[in-house]
Amino acid sequence: MSKMTANQNQKYSHYLKVAWVIYALVALVLASILVLFVAQDNEERFFYGLMTIASAYVFRPTERFFSKLILKYTGISPTTEGD
Repeated sequence: MSKMTANQNQKYSHYLKVAWVIYALVALVLASILVLFVAQDNEERFFYGLMTIASAYVFRPTERFFSKLILKYTGISPTTEGD
């Protein structure tokens, strides 16, 4: 593997981690907003807090979706091992 390919893989890996952190933070902010401002009683707070995070896990984006976004915004694509 060349140095250029290794550097590209490191950058892609970094951007993938950043994308997952952003996704997790968005899910937490959404859950917080629902729990603090929308829910009217304890039962709704529990439901919104639990189900928002559970649905974020169930409907999490695929690697392919993140790869497309990373390529679109940074120009870095994952390299394939063809050897």
